[in-house]
Amino acid sequence: MLRAGIVGLPNVGKSTLFNAITKSGALAANYPFATIDPNVGIVTLKDHRLDVLAKMYQSKKIVPTTVEFIDIAGLVKGASKGEGLGNQFLSHIREVDTICQVVRLFNDDNIVHVEGSVNPLRDIETIQLELNFADIDTINKRLPKIEKKAKVGGSSDEKAEYEVLKKALEGLMNDTPLRLLELTEEEKSIIKSFNFLSLKPMVYICNVSMDDLQTLKTNELFIKVTEKGESEGADVVAISAQIESELAMLDDDEKDVFMEELGMNESGLDQLIRITYHRLGLQTYFTAGPMEARAWTFKKGMSAPECAGIIHTDFERGFIRAETVSFSDLEKYGSYLQAKEAGRVRLEGKDYKVVDGDVMLFRFNV
Repeated sequence: MLRAGIVGLPNVGKSTLFNAITKSGALAANYPFATIDPNVGIVTLKDHRLDVLAKMYQSKKIVPTTVEFIDIAGLVKGASKGEGLGNQFLSHIREVDTICQVVRLFNDDNIVHVEGSVNPLRDIETIQLELNFADIDTINKRLPKIEKKAKVGGSSDEKAEYEVLKKALEGLMNDTPLRLLELTEEEKSIIKSFNFLSLKPMVYICNVSMDDLQTLKTNELFIKVTEKGESEGADVVAISAQIESELAMLDDDEKDVFMEELGMNESGLDQLIRITYHRLGLQTYFTAGPMEARAWTFKKGMSAPECAGIIHTDFERGFIRAETVSFSDLEKYGSYLQAKEAGRVRLEGKDYKVVDGDVMLFRFNV
């Protein structure tokens, strides 16, 4: 399951957005640190392909893939030094796959801004510095423990770890988050266990007013954040927490009508999940039958046995082959049998790299 941490300065709309996308009723209040313990919400990933498969296979149950959103308390300057609730929620960020940073673009005199004014680039810099400082602290605690071994008589692994940590520290001291530092795959593997905060993929969520959502192309603040995102390869999503809150109260039909009136093709949540999946290189394969139609999340490039292991380790251990057909072929021919008669069902072996939209039946023997 994808775990996304929602972070941001106090009063930027994190908890309001979290309430809307999870319908969980997490505490949202107009004062700093309304969120102390992280609220967790599970959201299903909408995928029309599941509905098609369930109808085709007459499945009794549909099981979509899910995303876990974690609402983490508002960061402030000095969080890495324990200011506010500092270390308590920095530790929560370490456990997520990606960081979704809510940035306030809306003006509202009734909602105080912890810095006194709306300035998204300043807010982004504030949070990034705190993530960097936390990583610097982690490295400074580790380096003295391996320095002597790395320089005299240490193993090759210890020497490699020392060198990459020194490189990481130098980058951070120059205000370069680790996700923007040029690191080889081997270097990333060496430091993976540290769960560095500034190494995690970043998505900027611009929280705009309902009116601003219609004029994003000329919104100077949004343009600045977009340029910031482009410069560092981060995704930028514009969401109105106000609109998402209203959408959360509607049923599907009402939601479609409301979105059409606003000129929205998809909700902010669906857009956020889609972009986050893309950023993390995640894709979906399916299994389907009379009992259930289910979506499974996998990392792009995974082999058939590895994807089988997502269901159960025995599937991977005893993997024989995978009967595979693409969703597009199933939809085109109307049924598994007709797709098979057209020669579109394949028997894939251990070296096969699973593709998004594959519908699979695994054969195994343990």
